[in-house]
Amino acid sequence: MFREMSFLWYWTSRMLSSTSFQMLSVAIGWQMYALTHSAFSLGFVGLAQFIPMVVLTLVVGHVADRFDRRVIVYLCQFAECAITALLLYETVRGTLNQEQILLVAAVLGTCRAFEGPAASALLPQLVSKNALQRAISWATSGNQTAMIVGPSIGGVLFAFGPSCVYATVTGALLVAAFASVLIRVEKTIREPKRVSLHSLLEGLVFVYRRKVILGTISLDLFAVLLGGATALLPIYAQSILHTGPWGLGIMRTAPAVGALAMSLVLAYFPLKRSIGLTLFGALGVFGLATMLFAVSKNFSLSLFALLLIGASDVISVVIRSSLVQLLTPDDMRGRVNAVNSLFIGTSNQLGEFESGMVAGFIGAVPAAFIGGLGTLVVAAAWMYLFPSIRRIQSLSEG
Repeated sequence: MFREMSFLWYWTSRMLSSTSFQMLSVAIGWQMYALTHSAFSLGFVGLAQFIPMVVLTLVVGHVADRFDRRVIVYLCQFAECAITALLLYETVRGTLNQEQILLVAAVLGTCRAFEGPAASALLPQLVSKNALQRAISWATSGNQTAMIVGPSIGGVLFAFGPSCVYATVTGALLVAAFASVLIRVEKTIREPKRVSLHSLLEGLVFVYRRKVILGTISLDLFAVLLGGATALLPIYAQSILHTGPWGLGIMRTAPAVGALAMSLVLAYFPLKRSIGLTLFGALGVFGLATMLFAVSKNFSLSLFALLLIGASDVISVVIRSSLVQLLTPDDMRGRVNAVNSLFIGTSNQLGEFESGMVAGFIGAVPAAFIGGLGTLVVAAAWMYLFPSIRRIQSLSEG
């Protein structure tokens, strides 16, 4: 019961934090565009949040391994709460400008850069090794739910004004922070280590030496990098499927719905055998579904393909996350999860960039199709380059 209650508080905290971030993204984006009427300004908001994650990767991982991860999580959430309260204050006063929004975005990006690896490394301390896959599945379901409901709630509340969004998010983050405070973990004695270049780079060295971890993390990077067809959804909605804005909204939601459904299935029916082959099989389905979506001219078939994309992606996410957590010693989990977060964040950002650039040169349909085909090629190549992953039968082998 001690561990179950702590996981409940953990799940509640992550759910509220992720939902709040999705709501903030909607409100900040709309408010920035209302102030500037510039698409470039929206890009700078995303860049301001992304840069801290890249710059601080080595630092945040070291901090997560050196200090109490639970404390790091709730301090970051209290800071995010304070920043959102400042947004609310400036919005009510009518003095919020684009420079302040960019500064807030950078601070939020910094907080999340510290919060993410610490929260990921905290999870294995809350559940037993045998329950970790199920816990990751529940955590993934919470994240997917946040991706679905967060933008919707943010959009509805924004209709009443941005201050309504900021007030709601401030309250949600405050509850999330107090939920994190209530988490109880078994005390881990950490030997204080002198901060050095070696200790900062230790996570990268560990990932490089453990071929299974290197393979799973790099597999995510290249597979998502090539399979970023969802970035082309506006083109499909307007010019190929001719559905308009309503269709775009449904298509954007479809992968998250598929992912949520599959994560719930995995939470109740964890994967127990042929883990390596299941991982590559899920990537194969992801690539084929992407190719199906690329050539589809039927809206229902396209939705089906997007649901498959989301569902297959979650299978690989749960397996990869479980392997990374189980194969990493507790005193290294912060640094390894920081590297993992960087790879995931980079793949998502660069994947959208890659898809957009290729589509600009050869068109959306060939770009999406080649992306799906590229995912299949990467999966086949990684089966050859990392045979140790292919041979994994169960997560307990870690």
